[in-house]
Amino acid sequence: MNNINLNRNHTLLIFFLSLFFYFADSKNNFEILPIICFFLIATIGISHGALDHQKGRRFLKIINLNRMGIFYLAYIIFSLIIILLWIILPTLMLIIFLLAASYHFGKEDSVFEDRLNTRFFNFFLLAKGSLIIFAPLIFHSEETLKIFKNLGVEMLPIDNKILIALFLLSLISNFIICSQFKNSLLSSLDSFTIILLNLIFTPLIAFTVYFCFLHSIRHSFSLVNEINRKNFKKGLIEFLKKALPLTFLTGIIFLISLFILNQYYLLNSAILKVVFIGLASLTFPHILLEYLLEKNEK
Repeated sequence: MNNINLNRNHTLLIFFLSLFFYFADSKNNFEILPIICFFLIATIGISHGALDHQKGRRFLKIINLNRMGIFYLAYIIFSLIIILLWIILPTLMLIIFLLAASYHFGKEDSVFEDRLNTRFFNFFLLAKGSLIIFAPLIFHSEETLKIFKNLGVEMLPIDNKILIALFLLSLISNFIICSQFKNSLLSSLDSFTIILLNLIFTPLIAFTVYFCFLHSIRHSFSLVNEINRKNFKKGLIEFLKKALPLTFLTGIIFLISLFILNQYYLLNSAILKVVFIGLASLTFPHILLEYLLEKNEK
């Protein structure tokens, strides 16, 4: 699947999803929308990391180990440590998570393009991915800060001038990276999509649409391409077979966590905690695994 078709399909997909959320929101279905977001993230959103066990097997071969139990145990322990640290040091963990997520989004959302040949490439990737963080802070500052507070972080309002400067830096980085691509106009659609989503929708809805239907689907397609470069349909079927078990298991864990937290918090508050702290606990081992593979498979 080439870049042009992928971006066109994404554009159409985001358009129809936006219409759905717009009309759902206009009917004041405020209680059902967070639930929809939760289930989308707990299924489609996390599915792009559901082949980490396959990557773990590759890494174990590199270090001459053949026990998948060690990988699973290390992955689970790492995730639990992230959750524990978040409970103890929520502000520090949120900052680290936002930085790691920004770099990850910037890197993986450029997965279909050639890499920019510059020593500042990693900085540009960090700034590019940070758009998903700064856009809601710019357009829905109060609601975004409420989400941070819900996650245990008491943050003072950020100076608007600093926010605007960081926002513009992210846009400039997007432009610099996209200008290196063959289809620079199509590549820049991501930035416009993120801005429009955050202009129209609340932070949770905007993030859900981005995370599930831009970031996750794009990364999943790259995995499908790795599985079968000649036949996308066969690769997709194989990917679904491999990804379904861990996606289902993780989704069940998210659901159980939501049920438990809902005993102590309001439903919307419990959803925010499960979604963002849960994603953080998965993001860190996911990023570390990909880093280790990149360094050792060169």
